[in-house]
Amino acid sequence: MNARERMLGRLRAAAPAQVSGDELKRLDQQIDLHYDSRRVALPTQALVESMQAALAASHAEVFRATERTWPALIAQRLLDANVKRLLLDTSRAEGAALKQALPSSVATRSYDQPIENWKAELFDTVDAGFTVARSGLGSTGTLIVAPDAGSRARCRSCRRCIVALVYAHSLHADLHAAMRAERWQAGMPTNLVMISGPSKTSDIQQTLAYGAHGPRELWVVIVEHQTGATVATDGDAA
Repeated sequence: MNARERMLGRLRAAAPAQVSGDELKRLDQQIDLHYDSRRVALPTQALVESMQAALAASHAEVFRATERTWPALIAQRLLDANVKRLLLDTSRAEGAALKQALPSSVATRSYDQPIENWKAELFDTVDAGFTVARSGLGSTGTLIVAPDAGSRARCRSCRRCIVALVYAHSLHADLHAAMRAERWQAGMPTNLVMISGPSKTSDIQQTLAYGAHGPRELWVVIVEHQTGATVATDGDAA
């Protein structure tokens, strides 16, 4: 018996026995109880503030806006930052709304061709990408992005910046709360991207550098529902 066979034998011997559906249900209940007993229920406003603080601590720029004001806010920020080309998906409402608000100096690029046909263009000429997060984790300032027709993973290849939109009502306290509220067990996602700040790395001398493996900037716009009272809007990033 060689080393490979011995290793596989130990793994097979240590593999847990098949469990019944009732046992899995009890395990799920125990996990829920563990987290529920330690989690404090927070209102949406508190989750927004926690999300904003955590993202800002990771060097992301965070803005707060309403359903009505966010397109103009992003358009002005892109203009101020001298962004010339923006990648976005106009097949979903948010992408179409942003395109309509953009100044003439910002050109757009859509996902209308296979990436193989314009990979060089993406890396060399597109400054920023716009995406809509599926949800967010308030405790860690994490965006959950499901790459699909509306929020492609390839926008992470933009050399300079990702602009991410997340709705306040989609924020969860933590990962367990998100998994349960979104019922991941009923349709386990095959590819979720979690973003908590701009791309960064450090060398052996602990010199921190941004943008080495992806966009060097992350802008997050938290969209809050505007009720009878006016929602506070941050024109400047946190």
